[in-house]
Amino acid sequence: MEDYSVQAKEIINKILYITIATVSPNGEPWNTPVYSSFDEEYNFFWVSDQYSRHSKNIASNKNVFLAIYDSTAKEGTGRGVYIQAEASMIIDKQEIERILKYQYGRKNKPTRPVTDFIQESPRRVYKAVPKQVWINTADKINGHHVDKRIEVKLR
Repeated sequence: MEDYSVQAKEIINKILYITIATVSPNGEPWNTPVYSSFDEEYNFFWVSDQYSRHSKNIASNKNVFLAIYDSTAKEGTGRGVYIQAEASMIIDKQEIERILKYQYGRKNKPTRPVTDFIQESPRRVYKAVPKQVWINTADKINGHHVDKRIEVKLR
C-alpha cells in the first residue's frame, strides 16, 4: 500500500514554489506563485510586498488554498499537494526572525535582518497554517483516467 503522507512530504521538500489562491473582498479569485519554506510542523512561509493583491486579499480573508506541484512532470505522471490553510502577515519580531531562518536557510543564503520586513519596508513575512491536506492519485473509471484526491496528514 502506498504511503501518501510520505509522497506529499517528498513533493513539499522538492518544490521551491507554491501557488497561493486568495479571494478579494468582492469575491474575485487571485492565484500567485511564491518561493516558500516550511517548518517541522509544515507551516508554510513566504515574503511578499504587503501591498500586492494577494497580500491585501489575505488581510481581508485569511482563508487560502496552496498548491504544490512539479510543472515539468510528464502528462499523467504528476502528483500535487493541495492545502487548505489560514494565512497571516507576521508582525512579531521574534517570529519573523525564526521564519527567516527557514526562508533563507532553504536557499543556503545568509538570513536578512528583521528590519527588512517591518516598519517602512514594503516586504512582509507571511505564514500559512494548514487545516487540511490532500495529494492527488490516478484512477480509472470505465477506462477513463481521473484525478482523485486523498487526504493526508503531514504531522
